[in-house]
Amino acid sequence: MHMILGLPFQILALVYSSLHVFMHFFHPHTRKFIESQNEQIDTLEFIDLSYNYLSSIPGGFITDCGEISGLKLLNFSVNRLVGSLPNFNRFRMLDHLDFSQNSLTGEIDSQFLELDSLKSLNLSQNNFTGAIPINLGKLYLLEELQLSFNQFTGGIPSQILKYGNLNLIDLSLNKLSGLIPDEFGGLSKLKILILSINDLSGGIPNSLSNISTLLRFAANQNKFNGTIPPGMTSHLRNLDLSYNSLTGTIPSDLLARTNLQSIDLSYNKLEGSIPENIHTRLFRLRLGGNSLNGTLPGESLGSLGELTYLELDNNNLTGSIPPEISKCTNLALLNLARNGLTGPLPTSLGNLANLQVLNLQLNRFVGEIPTQITMLRRLQRLKLSWNSLSGSIPDSFSNLRNLTNLDLQGNHLRGSIPDSIGNLDILLELQLGKNQLSGHIPAMPQSLQIALNLSYNLFEGDIPISLSRLTSLEVLDLSNNRFSGEIPKFLTQMQTLTRLVLTNNQLTGMVPQFGNFVDVNWGGNKDLINSTQNLPPASQRKRKPVASGAIVASAAAVIAVGLITLISLLISRRYYRINDEHLDPGEETAQPQVVGEKLLTTNSIHRSNIDFSKAMEAVANPSNIFLKSRFSTYYKAVMPSGVSYFVKKLNWSDKIFQLGSHEKFGEELEILGKLCNSNVMIPLAYALTVDNAYLFYEFSPKGTLSDVLHVGSGNSSLEWASRYSIAIGVAQGLAFLHGSNSSPVLLFDLSSKTIMLKSLNEPQVGDIELCKVIDPSKSTGSLSTIAGSVGYIPPEYAYTMRLTKAGNVYSFGVILLELLTGKPPVNGGTELAKAVLSNSAQQNKWDEILDFSVSKTSAAITRQMLAVLKVALACVSISPDDRPNMKSVLRMLLNAR
Repeated sequence: MHMILGLPFQILALVYSSLHVFMHFFHPHTRKFIESQNEQIDTLEFIDLSYNYLSSIPGGFITDCGEISGLKLLNFSVNRLVGSLPNFNRFRMLDHLDFSQNSLTGEIDSQFLELDSLKSLNLSQNNFTGAIPINLGKLYLLEELQLSFNQFTGGIPSQILKYGNLNLIDLSLNKLSGLIPDEFGGLSKLKILILSINDLSGGIPNSLSNISTLLRFAANQNKFNGTIPPGMTSHLRNLDLSYNSLTGTIPSDLLARTNLQSIDLSYNKLEGSIPENIHTRLFRLRLGGNSLNGTLPGESLGSLGELTYLELDNNNLTGSIPPEISKCTNLALLNLARNGLTGPLPTSLGNLANLQVLNLQLNRFVGEIPTQITMLRRLQRLKLSWNSLSGSIPDSFSNLRNLTNLDLQGNHLRGSIPDSIGNLDILLELQLGKNQLSGHIPAMPQSLQIALNLSYNLFEGDIPISLSRLTSLEVLDLSNNRFSGEIPKFLTQMQTLTRLVLTNNQLTGMVPQFGNFVDVNWGGNKDLINSTQNLPPASQRKRKPVASGAIVASAAAVIAVGLITLISLLISRRYYRINDEHLDPGEETAQPQVVGEKLLTTNSIHRSNIDFSKAMEAVANPSNIFLKSRFSTYYKAVMPSGVSYFVKKLNWSDKIFQLGSHEKFGEELEILGKLCNSNVMIPLAYALTVDNAYLFYEFSPKGTLSDVLHVGSGNSSLEWASRYSIAIGVAQGLAFLHGSNSSPVLLFDLSSKTIMLKSLNEPQVGDIELCKVIDPSKSTGSLSTIAGSVGYIPPEYAYTMRLTKAGNVYSFGVILLELLTGKPPVNGGTELAKAVLSNSAQQNKWDEILDFSVSKTSAAITRQMLAVLKVALACVSISPDDRPNMKSVLRMLLNAR
């Protein structure tokens, strides 16, 4: 609870005559406290009104505060203030001023000119424009200047140098251009300098290395060029110059400094070799995305006992992996992908007991996969693809029980897939294509979700029925093998399948009917017959099914009638995310027996429309299924009034949903039912049975954002105005859900599949109840059951296993990238966010990232899309600390108009 603090360490009230004017804006706890005060307090040291609902400051209030002679702190952060910043005259003793995280606008000029004692100024996360202010207290005592997440333009003023006591400067996420003033080297007390995500250019000034107090310097995502000055890390602990255009070699002394702990030079244009001299305290070394050459400095790497993250990918490194790397026993991530490394994989890799991610793809490694790698019990991602590895797949892979991604494609592996592969019970992706595998295909892990790729191997015989167990699989590629027999019917009943590739096999018989959302490729099977009842491949048709114009002339009339009936059913289920062909649409299951029901909404229209009995009739009929998600099934229920509602079924008997009692479940839903936001799916009512919970929502006839963007008539049908409206609406919903500091609503599975569309301009964030009803400790499923959908999971989740606001921001950033590019979150095994980040180093080529079918419309639309892309890139920053909060994201999106 945030209140007003004063001497001596007591909670005091403001001057009541000013305060009562806007009492109703306060947080209820603050309002109750203030109303309990009976006298005016004239001597205050601290006024803290942060984390309230203030949208304005009454006239005269700041003037009254200026009369409080001993006032030292004034904090209005995290409110809803708009308009310009007031002048602060007569605040002689004020040393801390915080108006961060509001929506203030205008330029900063002389508002602080008369302040005698100002030491800390925080105006971050507003919408201030104009130049960086230089009049920040007439006695030049300022120590902390935080102006990040605004719209400041122009250069960094050298006049800041007159504030010689500065120890913190944060100017990140603005529109600053020009050079870093060389005079910055005169700030002898500076500890932290953050200039990230601007348009700054030129070289890194040598003078910064003279600041003996400087501990952190971050200038990533700018346009800096030239070489890295020698002595840059003489005193630094953390240096981040990633995503710039720095050239030349890495100075020989850069990694050798005793204080250095973390350095990120990734995605520049650096050349030469990695310096041999690396200090032993370094825990993060990121040099990926450059043009470094030479071999890995084995002796130096072997001395890095504290090294946790080593990323040297996307360079021109050669030679073998030195065995000394096994001494880096704290390594959690080792990324050497996309180099020219050769030789066998060292058995000593098995000593890296803490390793969680091992990326060695796209090199020239030879020999067999050492069984010692399967001793890495914490390993979650293993990528050895596109090398020249031979031999068989070790049976001991079953030891890697934490593995979620296994990629061995593009090698020379022989023999059969070991039966023990099925023991990897949280595996999400298995890539075995482009090898020489043969023999029996064992039962695969039921957790597989992203893809199972067995293409370009030597498998033969029938497609195994064991694949029917993969009820969460999205992509199945069996192409370029020797499979024979008919296409099994169970493939048509795999509810989550979006792509099936069967090309270039020896399959025979009729092609069965697949759901209209599945992209099926079966070319190159000369004895396959395309049924006249089968729709053309998804790549040749739109989402909305239409009747074929030609029906075989000799077909019996009853078959024609059956065809018409089938097509009518498909049209009526336009947005179903399941294939229920095996169900009789007229057959109903038993109606659920309700043990408890309650209306949550206070809206009289909904309360009169919702009929629990009619809703339970609807959920008993499979033909009313509208879509299925990982956690729930949505039914369309038409009430007696004619109004449609979503009724969402949660499997109450699933362990992850158990909360101890129906009462506890109902209590959590009642809290959510009191929320009010047009961009959030708020539960209107609920009904409980012994095995399930049924939640009622407003109906969204357009389906999910994923349906509209990635299925159907093509993403080009969704114009930019709608995409932008969707982005704003989702941001508004998330900012609302994150808005409560005491109990924010976090989303387990934020993706384009959980965004419902009432119209193409009215998105709603769904699945908000999951954070209240899921117990992660009881999950026996895959990692993504808790982390979210693949492609949206923030990178830090692999290490923290914690749900956070910053993680939700990352997922939203992926949704923005989907809207901007028209591409799905995972394409060809590559996550969209990672692909865009790797292609964003050169800002003058950002337009190549955009969906050309949309950006070509006009120059104005292109400019707006580029502005939104900048927001998206900030959201998907690798470091959670670099991501803006949702309130700032919303403001930046609105500014992109």
